[in-house]
Amino acid sequence: MRAASQSRNDVRAMSGAVTRVTAARVLDAVLHQGRSLKAELAQALPRIGDPRDRALVEAIVFAALRQHARYDAALAAWMPKPPGKRDAPLRALLHAGFAQLDALGLPAHAAVGETVEATRALGRAHQAGLVNALLRRAARDGLPAGDPAAGWPQWLLQRLHRDWPQDIDAIVQASAQPGPLWLRVNRRQASIETCRARLQESHIEAVPHPLVADALRVDVPVPVSALPGFADGELSVQDGSAQLVADALSPIVGARVLDACAAPGGKAAHLLERDATLQLAALEIDTRRAEQMRGTFTRLGLSASVLAADATDVAGWWDGTLFDAILVDAPCSATGIVRRQPDILLHRREADLAALTATQQRLLDALWPTLAPGGVLLYATCSILREENAAQVEAFLARTADAVLEPLAARFGRDTGHGRQRLPGEDGMDGFFYARIRKAA
Repeated sequence: MRAASQSRNDVRAMSGAVTRVTAARVLDAVLHQGRSLKAELAQALPRIGDPRDRALVEAIVFAALRQHARYDAALAAWMPKPPGKRDAPLRALLHAGFAQLDALGLPAHAAVGETVEATRALGRAHQAGLVNALLRRAARDGLPAGDPAAGWPQWLLQRLHRDWPQDIDAIVQASAQPGPLWLRVNRRQASIETCRARLQESHIEAVPHPLVADALRVDVPVPVSALPGFADGELSVQDGSAQLVADALSPIVGARVLDACAAPGGKAAHLLERDATLQLAALEIDTRRAEQMRGTFTRLGLSASVLAADATDVAGWWDGTLFDAILVDAPCSATGIVRRQPDILLHRREADLAALTATQQRLLDALWPTLAPGGVLLYATCSILREENAAQVEAFLARTADAVLEPLAARFGRDTGHGRQRLPGEDGMDGFFYARIRKAA
């Protein structure tokens, strides 16, 4: 019995080191090689068998990226010479160690011991003593306080100062915090009350939200695999601000609807959950993501026409029949979802904005002729930058004689004069923009 128990402990210890190694490798790729966080996790997590270890890798990586500037400042203060390019994997591992002790509050003996072991597993046994000393200092003294804005590029801070001078501190603070887990209940299969009760039976506390009709909010996130009803299509993960898109578009029953930039498919699925009689076409320029969308619709028991096509190349996919409603959830800077995708602050460049705003303009101009007179187009982004949102809509209205902006209720966010803007963290949701535009009959 004692030998079996020791064997299990050895396996868990080995698993703990592997978890830290995986987190460090993902961080190294994102911090130092310009890789996408989403893509790196998609490759790394399936190789980890235990869902608890997968959840820990995610937690370490997200926490470290949210605090990377602060952790760099600690290394600069505590080391005569902070890690250079050749020691990028060491820097990533130290960030992973700091995240465990600081943001995650893991027991020091486990965080320190298993991160030191990971140093050896990474082939850096000669640096294990250094890692041990730095992590023990962090555990003993705590990490120095930092400025949450330190991790933001200056060009982006300047735009926030210009667009939201009274709110910049709140934006930066909210973007540095993990967001709650928002669930969308598939009203074709279950009710809010039924799903909430099933979650409570699994010791998951979920609460409805007064602004979002189909939502349950979980403030202590859990792995998707632990959600009862997810595999059966009763639940999906979708932030509250994204769920409000269905209300903002609000197509008539049985309408012919286009979701022009549909992947990963959550908004199109929500529309179909609301009204199964919709004739919905979901476009996605990326073939692989279009196939993933089909899988989402299958899980949820929904039917949609999924097309792998460029929405701006209308002649390549449109059959000539006008749409009653169009959703343009446009490619954007994603500055409203930094708390969900912290690598945005590392990888987004000022030069990207010109290309993004040009794409947004092309989408609006190309798709407008496919909308029936009296129909509605909803322009939406997960950006908080005026040039992608209110200014984009203002310019479209100025050049489009039969486009009329319709008012949206205050629950969609702040009135910008040309649409509604929610900032990150407001009502617990991600930053998001909505503008409802009707074509004159």
